Amino acid sequence: MTVIEWLRDPNPASRRQARLGQAYLGWLRLRRNPLAMAGLVIIGLLLVVAAFAPWLAPHDPIAQNLQNRLMPPGTAGHWLGTDDFGRDILSRILYGARITLAVIALVAVTAPVLGLIIGTVAGYFGGWVDAVLMRLTDIFLAFPRLILALALVAVLGPGIENAVLAIALTAWPPYARVARAETLTVRNADYIAAIRLQGASAPRIIWGHVVPMCLPSVIIRVTLDMAGVILIAAGLGFLGLGAQPPLSEWGLMISAGRKYLFEQWWVATMPGLAIFIVSLGFNLLGDGLRDVLDPRSSGK
Repeated sequence: MTVIEWLRDPNPASRRQARLGQAYLGWLRLRRNPLAMAGLVIIGLLLVVAAFAPWLAPHDPIAQNLQNRLMPPGTAGHWLGTDDFGRDILSRILYGARITLAVIALVAVTAPVLGLIIGTVAGYFGGWVDAVLMRLTDIFLAFPRLILALALVAVLGPGIENAVLAIALTAWPPYARVARAETLTVRNADYIAAIRLQGASAPRIIWGHVVPMCLPSVIIRVTLDMAGVILIAAGLGFLGLGAQPPLSEWGLMISAGRKYLFEQWWVATMPGLAIFIVSLGFNLLGDGLRDVLDPRSSGK
């Protein structure tokens, strides 16, 4: 039996074989979606650029050379031009990918986890626990995310760490709502009742049986929300509340180039295109993952 036949075996002999088989079938469904694959390629390029920025960047991203300031794209040695301090824009975009990826990673491991815990606990226990946790969620949802993030950063102080913390604290409510809705659909299922009759504790049921059922919806939401996270981080940087100079954060680069927008358009346009491409990649991949992970489309 080949590896492919082993993965596609309709009668798996172990849990590991079943999980690997499901992952392989999901990959086949994702591969049939050209837009999702395009998004996957964009995100893969972001990872490569962030990992190998010191070797890919032709210049030091913070080294100033006033003799070469505001050079247009296509100039020898500066393919995307230079900014008002003579810094190479391509190098700054490549290094800025590291900051963008760090923000995405930190938000992705904090906000969804917090929202998943709150949502599953509220949905499983119900009653006053559900009421308290959901009213707290409603309070956070009542404020626009960017406005609330601005208020938190204004209190905590400018900086990339405080920006990430503010974004994470404003991003968890949608995940809590999604997790609660999924929990309400499975908490009265027969297999949950059987596990409860066997004496399993509530934390064990939630962590071992409810959370895995909520993960697909949360993963889809995380992928689709990453574009918004990038835009909020860029907005904070644009307003001077995120990354601080001389860091090459994309929003900060757009802010520095806005006064040259009509004559030296490339200073602000190039990092703006980087934000657009990466956000598009996450949206395309999120749509593809929704088709793959949605149980209603798993048999198609």
